[in-house]
Amino acid sequence: MASQEELGLLMAMNFAFTEGKYNGSTISVPGRNAVYAKVREMAVIGGSGLFRFARGYVQARTYKFNSTSGDAIVEYTVSVFHY
Repeated sequence: MASQEELGLLMAMNFAFTEGKYNGSTISVPGRNAVYAKVREMAVIGGSGLFRFARGYVQARTYKFNSTSGDAIVEYTVSVFHY
């Protein structure tokens, strides 16, 4: 979805697990991120390892943003069904 009135970023994220039961597995999250919205939702569309065929969603909340450096603190809450 395009907009001339709202900033949106195309996200292509892979969350990689490096320890424990899920070590070596990933979750794939592409989607539009309306950065100025309080809560943004994006789909989990799969992954690798134990998250192969995963489905779900991610909610992103920005707690701090520094417009000078571009640094941000963002919380990602992930809900996933996997087989």
